[in-house]
Amino acid sequence: MSIVDMILGGDVRATARLLRDIDDQLPSAHQILKDLYPHTGKAYMIGFTGSPGVGKSTLVDQLALRYRADNLTVGILAVDPTSPFTGGAILGDRIRMQRHFLDPGVFIRSLATRGHFGGLTKSTNDMVTVLDAMGKDVILVETVGVGQDEVEIAHSAHTTLMVTVPGMGDEIQAIKAGIMEIGNIFVVNKADREGSRKTVRELRNLVELGVRRHHDECGWEPLIVETEAAKNKGIEELYAAINQHRNYLEANGRCQWNVVARKRARSQLMESLREQAMKALLRQLEDDGVHMDDLVEKLALKEQDPYSLVQEILTRHVK
Repeated sequence: MSIVDMILGGDVRATARLLRDIDDQLPSAHQILKDLYPHTGKAYMIGFTGSPGVGKSTLVDQLALRYRADNLTVGILAVDPTSPFTGGAILGDRIRMQRHFLDPGVFIRSLATRGHFGGLTKSTNDMVTVLDAMGKDVILVETVGVGQDEVEIAHSAHTTLMVTVPGMGDEIQAIKAGIMEIGNIFVVNKADREGSRKTVRELRNLVELGVRRHHDECGWEPLIVETEAAKNKGIEELYAAINQHRNYLEANGRCQWNVVARKRARSQLMESLREQAMKALLRQLEDDGVHMDDLVEKLALKEQDPYSLVQEILTRHVK
């Protein structure tokens, strides 16, 4: 059997090898992705975003159990931050989700950001494609938790959960443009903490002020759910809220489901285009005898400004 057939048949080892190759950006993975892409589009993708420490991993863990209770297969992609000094990452989400390791219906992969900003990694969307083709019913993607600019997940997920906890100041950030505007569902985790009611009230005011995801043309009103994930409280309510949003998308397919699909397709296309265009440009510079270290030295010595240098590169070397 080819690796494509093995992945389509749900082979865990073949899938793990391909995900490793994708993360390492090996050219051999590209053809396999091309062959898998026509077999995608069935999985439902749920994104989890929010500041570090709000309990995203625990929510993912509990929701995975809930989906398995309905006999649905689950794929989990958990993004961990990369050290800016060593380049390494502590893939802690695997530690938090150990109870799923022996479950053949759950596939978990931890990813390191490797310097990529926006909450995801360069390879996240490609890995979603693989898990989708593998046959997973639901794919849970936990972002790294980088802060207010972590909005990439909104371009990929069908349902985006914005997770916060009382007392972290996110209710103040709610009035700003950015991460608080991408949530289809607001989750107030650790709701047993002091200030939980205040956080819920602030979020409700945010919703009532009319903050919407800009593509929600049919008027979805974000839901607010209180949870205590560590105690498995509120998970059933959150599960119901996710299903409510999914039903909404499916019922309003003409202006919602299709928009989400196109938004994700655009994100994949632009990410791939940026990556391939950069590689092509670097190859062209190398072929033309231009060395990046020399260009960097000119900038460091203030012999040339970056704007003029970029324009010169584009004019002379892009054909």
